[in-house]
Amino acid sequence: MLNKILSISLQNRLLILLGAVALSVLGVYYARTMNVDVFPDLTAPTVTILTEAHGMESEEVEKLVTYQLETALNGSPDVRRIRSSSAAGISIVWIEFEWGTDIYRARQIVSERIPMVRENLPEGIGAPTMAPISSIMGEIMLLGVTSDSLSAMELRTLSDWTIRPRIKAIGGIANVVVIGGDYKQYQVFANPEKMKHYNVSLSELVEQVKEANKNAPGGVINQYGNQYIIKGSGRAYALEDLQEAVLKQVNGQTIKIKDVATVKIGAADKIGDGSLNANPAVILTISKQPDVNTLALTDRLDEEIADLQTTLPKGVNIKSQIFRQSDFIDASISNLNQTLLEGAFFVMIILFIFLMNWRTTLISLLAIPISLLVSIIILKWLGYTINTMSLGGMAIAIGALVDDAIIDVENVYKRLRENIKKPKAERQSTITVVRDASVEIRSSIIIATLIIIVSFIPLFFLSGMEGRLLQPLGIAFVTSVLTSLIVAVTVTPILCSYLLNNEKLLNKQAEGTRVERWLQKHYGNLLERATKIPKTIIGTTVIAFIISLLVLTQLGRSFLPEFNEGSLVISVVGPPGMSLEESNKTGKLIETILLNLPEVEVVTRRQGRAELDEHAQGVNASEIDVPFILKDKTKEEFFEEVRNKLSIAPGVNITLGQPIAHRIDHMLSGTRANIAIKIFGSDLQRLFEVGKRVEQNIKDIDGLADVAVDQQIEVPQIRIKPKRQILSAYGMTVGNLMEQVDIAFAGEEAGEIYEGQQYFDLIVRYEKPFRDDIENINNTLISLPNGGQTILGELATIQSVSSPNTINREDVQRKIVVAANVQGRDLRGAVNEIKEVVANNVNMPEGYRVQYGGQFESESKASQLLLVTAIIAIAIIFLLLYYEFKDVKLAFVVLINLPLALIGGILIVYFTSGIISIAATIGFISLFGIATRNGILLVSRYEDLRKEGMQGFQLIKTGALDRLNPILMTAFTTGLALIPLALKGGEPGSEIQSPMAVVILGGLLSATILNLVVIPCVYQLVIKKK
Repeated sequence: MLNKILSISLQNRLLILLGAVALSVLGVYYARTMNVDVFPDLTAPTVTILTEAHGMESEEVEKLVTYQLETALNGSPDVRRIRSSSAAGISIVWIEFEWGTDIYRARQIVSERIPMVRENLPEGIGAPTMAPISSIMGEIMLLGVTSDSLSAMELRTLSDWTIRPRIKAIGGIANVVVIGGDYKQYQVFANPEKMKHYNVSLSELVEQVKEANKNAPGGVINQYGNQYIIKGSGRAYALEDLQEAVLKQVNGQTIKIKDVATVKIGAADKIGDGSLNANPAVILTISKQPDVNTLALTDRLDEEIADLQTTLPKGVNIKSQIFRQSDFIDASISNLNQTLLEGAFFVMIILFIFLMNWRTTLISLLAIPISLLVSIIILKWLGYTINTMSLGGMAIAIGALVDDAIIDVENVYKRLRENIKKPKAERQSTITVVRDASVEIRSSIIIATLIIIVSFIPLFFLSGMEGRLLQPLGIAFVTSVLTSLIVAVTVTPILCSYLLNNEKLLNKQAEGTRVERWLQKHYGNLLERATKIPKTIIGTTVIAFIISLLVLTQLGRSFLPEFNEGSLVISVVGPPGMSLEESNKTGKLIETILLNLPEVEVVTRRQGRAELDEHAQGVNASEIDVPFILKDKTKEEFFEEVRNKLSIAPGVNITLGQPIAHRIDHMLSGTRANIAIKIFGSDLQRLFEVGKRVEQNIKDIDGLADVAVDQQIEVPQIRIKPKRQILSAYGMTVGNLMEQVDIAFAGEEAGEIYEGQQYFDLIVRYEKPFRDDIENINNTLISLPNGGQTILGELATIQSVSSPNTINREDVQRKIVVAANVQGRDLRGAVNEIKEVVANNVNMPEGYRVQYGGQFESESKASQLLLVTAIIAIAIIFLLLYYEFKDVKLAFVVLINLPLALIGGILIVYFTSGIISIAATIGFISLFGIATRNGILLVSRYEDLRKEGMQGFQLIKTGALDRLNPILMTAFTTGLALIPLALKGGEPGSEIQSPMAVVILGGLLSATILNLVVIPCVYQLVIKKK
């Protein structure tokens, strides 16, 4: 079939070239208009449910809200894991679906189950609400808003009502979460003593506050041909409107709200705070919608922020150079584009050195842009973006893209030179020579290319996050290599027919180039010596292979290489129960320490939880974002310095990570660390004790950092327990008492006050002196059904107790997590040592169990899957080789390239990182196909010569010399094109591709050298036995 395509192409040369140009133009257009991102979307299909449980402690939230939701959702279609966190006043449930589940279908499944739960929730519980669709790649920018002229409340109000709406109105923005400053409220603070004096109950006060802030419709009237809408406008628009509102009349005296309560504008109780460079600030976290171009959206954000800055009050500044995902994308894409150009340059140099002809070099090089641009078209049609993975696949493939063209051009050029040496009468036409030369090596090229494609099959079987991450790389590689084959069959022969018909040049190089003659001379001598001692050569190679396998057992294992995002995320967790004021003091100390580092210019801190956030984080926890620019240190040295400097912060657990890596860890295990040791059990206190024992036993293991157990511990609580008999004597219900307690201490929202387009909550509660200590709470006045009042202490027992601060669950079981990061060693080795230490030193109570999660779990699953699929791929490669040679022995001769490649691949890993990651494993598997190509070229030439009657050493030498040039050219172009990528392992965008490139480079080096010596020796022995 391909021979027919070749003939048709040569008959329609101009049409084929125009088609190639058209496809290239379309590829350029797509490349300029496609979405650009740092990675493919790695987010697991997850639905988050938030439920406000006003006034409830964590155990009540767990029993009455979280458990109800988990039970209803457990067993839903395609659900793979349910996680939850119950804290005082809030329940958060994460429902994680199987990879590949459509997120909108997942949300529909959840929304169908929520109504069943809502009916069973206690009165006063907020409706369970699904959080917006989010992505671990969605958080694209942080903004810090500061002012030296506005108060904290004015700055927060400006951020909420001016800055946030303007940013959210930009197309592509999904959400903007605001934290910091003082959240404005209209407050009615009741004085219980004055209420007693005027005989006003809390419920009366709340009711009248609501009545004082109400509009009413009045219908319409028609008069004088006009229609008039009647509207009762009773809304309060100022403090005076509320203060003057009437509560009741007593003996002809009008009692107003201001007589029993203070009405003022104040700050709501804080559940979080923000800071920029150790100074108070309002922090805005901006998230994008799925499938939106991050770079284009960032440009629109910058324009809007610049415009906003001109309209803001004097002294208000917006700082956007804090965390910007676009910086990582720009650096990554720029590095990979440079890598592509450097790789192409190396390819060009190698081609010219071997061929000494700019025309042959140009013909071969043209396969690169055409193949890459067609690959971009296919990626676009498949719905992928341009990202570091797709560009990385192209960068890895760039040397291989010219291989088919090289083999074709080299053989065509050789046959044209042979043709020019013939008498003119016997010479064939250029097109005939080109067609015959292309057909001669076509079968070998096709099989070799198919084998390279088959070697990438295991990558497409990867599931989960690693599959999402690496499959675009595989698609880019396979499509570009497949396109290069089509180019070699169509465009390359046409260009050869146009550009290689220069008789003067053909005559000049009729005997081959200088480089070709030098290589053939020295290689011929080497081959002659090697074939005299074939068993020694083979035995030495076997020993080298065995040694490499022994080395393999000593190599470490990890999931993914560390990214170099240029930004640090520090999680700081203080003791549960720590106040916001104390947390801010510790946070400010940490910020000051960080700002004194020369690599750091800006530090942002988000303390606690924002009002719209979907994390159950207490005020004792903070997240600090630290962009950095390395100067005279490596990233690892900088991280270690940060850990050492921050160790002086008192009483806090500190975990270091990077933004995207941090979120990947959280998605994999629910913990923002590489390793998550999950302990499941029923009793929270025992869970914490077991977790603490695990932490103490593993913290000194070499290579572990940031070891910390979840702070799920008892925190102080004031519990009010009704005295039911006394309530009965007063004719008072428990519900009525709890309602008054709720209003008095937590407050009740009695409506909203509008200021133009802005509106603010209107809250009724007791004045602070009556709710700020246990004694005052005990003496709080409670209204009785008969109109009298008594103190709360008479109606209820008030005591200081303890209660869990947070209760975390997974798959409907309570759990606690001991988290740890790995530094300076391999992940699998660290986990194996942890398992051994825990098994030997920590006794699990009956009914308790431990489970290891995080990157280790994903690495283990992926490695097992890759092993199975690699065996299948090797079997397919063997079948293709058997189809090509129709001989089992010859197929095995070619497969010898696999151990030959493994020798170099394993040794280069040993002498570089010493760790095999999933990326390096993919490199080994893809190496099988790339290394096999040279064996096919050599053995197929041997078979052609043998069929022509040649035999003995003449057969071995002639076949090897005939294929020396293409073998060395393809090996050098593939290998040297990978050098820029292999050397840039620490640079943004190359972290995953670099280990692959290193493995392929090392394996290709050993396979090429040994292929030219070992394969002739083995083939010599095989044909002797035939």
